[in-house]
Amino acid sequence: MRRDFTWIQALGIRFADHRLYMAAQRTVKWDDDVDRLELTFDGMPIDIPDEIDVEWKSSTVPALTVSRTSMTNGVKVVLKGVFEVSAKVVPITEEDSRIHNYGVTEDDTLAHFDLAFKFYDLTDDVHGVLGQTYRTDYVNKLSVSANMPIMGGGPNYVSSDIFATDCKVARFGRQAGISMITTRAS
Repeated sequence: MRRDFTWIQALGIRFADHRLYMAAQRTVKWDDDVDRLELTFDGMPIDIPDEIDVEWKSSTVPALTVSRTSMTNGVKVVLKGVFEVSAKVVPITEEDSRIHNYGVTEDDTLAHFDLAFKFYDLTDDVHGVLGQTYRTDYVNKLSVSANMPIMGGGPNYVSSDIFATDCKVARFGRQAGISMITTRAS
């Protein structure tokens, strides 16, 4: 949670035989009072009332909870002892669009997540766009002065589906217990 926020439109999180999907829904006009958050667990929608601190608990995975952090667009997802993800759907501002050349117009607002992650008990054999930043030997080689720093290595992270582990690099293990993702394609 001490790291800078990351902008992402959707997350597919696999653990054991389960799949958690989180997405920032597309929107033409941004309205703070409209919930643009999409959540599913094992393909079934997660419905959480729009009240702060209301919590959804999985009936099949008691350690998994999703709680509202704001009446719309904000949640905290916890898999106890494994990870915490704080997510808030936000629009790309005119200033963001100007700086990064997104091309946002009055009739085409882009929404994305502001995300923060906390992982527990990871091995040092983690990789991937996000995972590599949790290695003890990770060195940030990005230019902090660039308008939009890019990590590169895209071919290593291409997969056939948001839940697929068929990319060249898919390691995100835990010290104790079963790895969250253990399959690697060569």
